[in-house]
Amino acid sequence: MPVPLALAAPAAAAFLAYLNARIGLSYDLVLISSFLRGTLRWRLAELQNRVNLFYLLERHALSRRSANKTFFCFEGREWTYKETYEITLKYGTWLKNKHGIKPREIVAMDFMNSPEFIFLWLGLWSIGAQPAFINYNLGGQPLLHCVRTSTARLLLVDENVREKITPNVLDELSSPSFRENGGPTEVAFFDAAAISEIESTQGIRVPDEAREWAKPEDMAILIYTSGTTGLPKPAVVGWYKLILGGTFCSLWTTVRADDRIYTCMPLYHSSAVVLGFGTTLHAGTSICIGRKFSTRTFWKEVRQSNSTVIQYVGETCRYLLAAPPEIDPETGECLDSKNNVRLAFGNGLRPDVWEKFKTRFGIDAIGEFYAATEGMSGAWNLSRNDFTRGAIGRNGLLALMLLGYTVTVVKIDWETEQPWRDPKTGLCRKADTNEPGELLYYVKAKQIGKTYQGYFNDTKASNSKILRNVLNEGDAWFRTGDVVRWDAEGRWYFHDRIGDTFRWKSENVSTTEVSALLGHHPSVLEASVYGVALPNHDGRAGCAALVLSEPPSPKLLSSLAEHNLSSLPRYAVPLFLRITSSIQTTGTNKHQKHVLRKVGVDPANVPSTDQLYWLRDGTYVPFGARQWKEISGGAVKL
Repeated sequence: MPVPLALAAPAAAAFLAYLNARIGLSYDLVLISSFLRGTLRWRLAELQNRVNLFYLLERHALSRRSANKTFFCFEGREWTYKETYEITLKYGTWLKNKHGIKPREIVAMDFMNSPEFIFLWLGLWSIGAQPAFINYNLGGQPLLHCVRTSTARLLLVDENVREKITPNVLDELSSPSFRENGGPTEVAFFDAAAISEIESTQGIRVPDEAREWAKPEDMAILIYTSGTTGLPKPAVVGWYKLILGGTFCSLWTTVRADDRIYTCMPLYHSSAVVLGFGTTLHAGTSICIGRKFSTRTFWKEVRQSNSTVIQYVGETCRYLLAAPPEIDPETGECLDSKNNVRLAFGNGLRPDVWEKFKTRFGIDAIGEFYAATEGMSGAWNLSRNDFTRGAIGRNGLLALMLLGYTVTVVKIDWETEQPWRDPKTGLCRKADTNEPGELLYYVKAKQIGKTYQGYFNDTKASNSKILRNVLNEGDAWFRTGDVVRWDAEGRWYFHDRIGDTFRWKSENVSTTEVSALLGHHPSVLEASVYGVALPNHDGRAGCAALVLSEPPSPKLLSSLAEHNLSSLPRYAVPLFLRITSSIQTTGTNKHQKHVLRKVGVDPANVPSTDQLYWLRDGTYVPFGARQWKEISGGAVKL
């Protein structure tokens, strides 16, 4: 018996909707098409010998459709694509004439976010040179290390960070033997006189030959890793990554030409460069830049710039959530949700903050991604509901079929913190569904340099990130060093950083998961969990550095203990608490756990401003020199 059309059509629509939700078809189509279009764009740029993104700026600046469109704004002032292009030519000419900068030469830049940062950066590209972005928070030996490893003979310094160039630093930079191959590094402070000199310079576009050396795999920018486990390492960011990353992100996040992206993340970091600035340039839209992150100015600048998309990194959203509500002094109205933001995107938004952040600030969608500066791929989760809350990535059946070969999660030998290998075959083994394992990305064994450039002038460090003979003899994979789990629904969850996960009572403890649990306690503003070595004990005991909303009274300490004991396996419950006023972070708001681990819980090493407690008889009680002596002497076994 034929089914009437009036019944068949809704039934078919319902079935298709179910199928789409079940296998994530529409999500995958956006993901795959964004990736393919990004790949096509850099391949086309390669054929045209136009991989240098100066050409993309030039195209926007010379187009009648976009020439007078705002490219970027800063502290209330705006620059169009045309104005940016013309100023860029002035900066490029000045760099070439004043400092003799040549194509393929590396120039180090120590700058805070500013228009001058952008003009110098683009000016270097315009003459075929390459910028090395220095973290402006660095001083002393870390700063000297970054400049030295860049091989730059010129260091341009923002007047606002002049104090970092101390007489001792300047003496070392000026030494004839400072650079590896000999010679000093000249320091040029970028002050008002330099800006005035550039403004009076006639901008001249150098011939294409100065830029045509660039191939997709060649270095576009030198960006330093955060240095959370030691001195920063110079990671090579290739042109293909800028093109693919910017194109992909603009399409994946559905950034429109009328959007305005706000970021106050530091421009020396890859998130702001590739996925903030790069997305803007490839979408032909506008970016509004804050000088630096501050909870006091963040939303004010977002509203003033009329931004519709915001970028975050690390604990940014937690800090914004912890800030008191902003009240209009005249009307008494709460301004938290008085914005035009439809999307927040970035990496590091924790599950315990995710929904609270969306709700309080009235944001419809979260675009959480996972990537590494020196890596060649990532994970992506554009989320509007609870289904993918807290996930760093997501894929459906179609994406798994077409792109699944490029990524895997392998079992870990927790004793060695290396991928586990089968004693018989010597190969690694894929982790089971929902089992934490190390995330790996596939690279072509005979063409590794095409997609992975590693660390500048450091073959040993670069090769250490490549793992061979993983699933098959002769294959090659990039080691992320991160532990993730992949569930049956195609959702990817960050588990921990290898080295942060610690073993206690013969069990593995995920610091990320314990931190997320602590974050659900109403009095915990911020938590960083890590393992500490104890005398006469195997493994590491859990310790949580906490920033609280109120003083640690006996009632609160008992509440914290009850919260932890009722929600965590006994081996994962932090045995120690370190109450502090702030947790040390990198310039991109990531906790520096290695500092906390090094100090441990020996009261003699912990600053007097912090308070230590340990878990005894179901609650946390003060921990001091006497208690440490008992542990050290073997009188107490935990």
